[in-house]
Amino acid sequence: MSAKEISYNGPGHAAAQLRHLTIRQLRSLAALSAKGSVTAASTQLGLTQPAVTQQLRQLQDLAGLPLVQRTGDGMLLTEAGKEVLALAERVEAAIMDCQGALDLLAGRTGGTVHLGAVSTAKYFVPHAIAAFSKRYPKIEIKLTVGNREDIREAMHGYDLDFAVMGRPPADVSVDVRQLGRNPHIIVARKGHWLEKDSGLSLTDLVHETFLTREPGSGTRTLMEGMFQKSDLEPIIGMEMSSNETIKQAVIAGLGIAFISAHTVAHELAEGRLIVLDVAGLPIVRQWYVIRRSDKVLLPPAQAMFDFLGSEGSNYLPDVPEFGER
Repeated sequence: MSAKEISYNGPGHAAAQLRHLTIRQLRSLAALSAKGSVTAASTQLGLTQPAVTQQLRQLQDLAGLPLVQRTGDGMLLTEAGKEVLALAERVEAAIMDCQGALDLLAGRTGGTVHLGAVSTAKYFVPHAIAAFSKRYPKIEIKLTVGNREDIREAMHGYDLDFAVMGRPPADVSVDVRQLGRNPHIIVARKGHWLEKDSGLSLTDLVHETFLTREPGSGTRTLMEGMFQKSDLEPIIGMEMSSNETIKQAVIAGLGIAFISAHTVAHELAEGRLIVLDVAGLPIVRQWYVIRRSDKVLLPPAQAMFDFLGSEGSNYLPDVPEFGER
């Protein structure tokens, strides 16, 4: 096929028509350039020779200039053909970039998961993330930690894919997966004067100083409800926004604390803290993985949501066996 074998309308027709070109036409030109003949190009593309010839003829007609010429070395591109070939290469690169972005969003090659967690859950959520990341190393996890009110407020928007927390928010329609038990206990420093007493009541603790989380935290709300049911009011010594600070303050002898057993697992195992034997305790709540019902999860987020729902309990800290109440 020579240039004169392909009709074209001359320079006046020109580039304005290129907007009508097709990917198949560009790929026919690229295959011809790579293989040097229509026969070889048609084999590469899986098309018939007449089909490739037609694609090239249509492309040259749109360009308004000869794109190929026959030489002793085979079919070569003209300067105009090289310009169109450069366009073909840019288009293929853009297609690959788009495919990569779609694969990323679909979770085939990666993606990002936005996970929220109440602060008490930070003692096990990172371990679950690590296990998930080993299984899906290309998925990036972004973790937001806050108290219950922080995470509840975040669930009003769509930035978080889902969250790990205790009691689901009542003012948002959510889908829930149960993750595991979350026992709450009262702890004191080793050697506390009530350490060896059993069957304590909340009345026995009304003169004790409680170190507690700030208002708005799930643990604080649960503790207040527990005392209100007994028509008692605890003595609040200090309010702290960190479970770590509470633990250290209890160890230092500044008071006792109502707290999730998962936050003090290491200190209990090491004997730096002890559990007071109080009737009605532990209060056992559940950990949940929660997402907005109208939140569409992309495959990476759905994979982690399912992972936490089915395997998340494996990463809860080991704590002493407590009877549920």
